[in-house]
Amino acid sequence: MKTWIMKLMPAMLLVIFSQAFAADFRIGVVDTERILRESVPALKAEKRIEKEFAARDQEIKKVTQQVKDIQAYLDKEGMTLPDAERRNKERELDNLNVNLQRLQREFREDLNLRKNEELVVVLGQANKAIQQIAESEKYDLVLQEAVYRNPKIDITEKVLKYLANEK
Repeated sequence: MKTWIMKLMPAMLLVIFSQAFAADFRIGVVDTERILRESVPALKAEKRIEKEFAARDQEIKKVTQQVKDIQAYLDKEGMTLPDAERRNKERELDNLNVNLQRLQREFREDLNLRKNEELVVVLGQANKAIQQIAESEKYDLVLQEAVYRNPKIDITEKVLKYLANEK
C-alpha cells in the first residue's frame, strides 16, 4: 500500500501545484478584427485611403457614365444612324469599356495594396498596445485569435482605449 501512495504522490503534488500556479496565471484575448474595424488608427487609415483614392473613383464614375450615355444613344438612335457613324460610336464604346475595365482593375489592385500597407501599420500599433497592457497589468499570455473567448478575459476594449489615447 505504501508503494501505491508513493507512486501517486508526485501526481497529487503536480495537481496541487498546477492549481496554485493557475490561480496566478493571467490570460487575455484580443479580437483583432474588432481592432481593425473600430480602433482610431484603423479609422484614420480608412479616411486617408478614401481621400487618396477619391479622384480615381470619380474618374471611374465619369467613364462609367460615358459608357452608359453612348450605350443609351446607340440603343435609341442606332437604327437611324448612318453606318459609318454607328461603327464609330460602337468603336468608341468598345474603347471606353476596355479603358473602364483597366481603370477598375488598377484601382482595385492599388486600393488593396494601400489597405495592406495601412493594415501592417495598424497591426504594429495594436501589437505595441497589447504588449504595453500585458506588461503593465501582468498578463502571462495574450492571444489575438481564439475560436471562443470568455468576455472576462477579453481585453480588446483596453487595447481600443490605449490606441485612442496614443498620439
